[in-house]
Amino acid sequence: MAVVVNLKNPEEEKVLIAFLESLNYDYLTTSDVPELTHDQQQEVLLREKAFAEGKTSSRSWEEIKKELERVYS
Repeated sequence: MAVVVNLKNPEEEKVLIAFLESLNYDYLTTSDVPELTHDQQQEVLLREKAFAEGKTSSRSWEEIKKELERVYS
């Protein structure tokens, strides 16, 4: 399950994080999530468009793992 909270100020963030930590909850903040560069965003959009138009297909995770093992082994 995911919950998105839009905080109004840094103090609210401190209070919320303290509360989550007191309950031993796992959470991510926007600073924990890497941001894509403009070029990376454009690449994702192009690939998504190509997939939607049927110009490319998905691959199984097993196929991807084999390719990565071949490249990085």
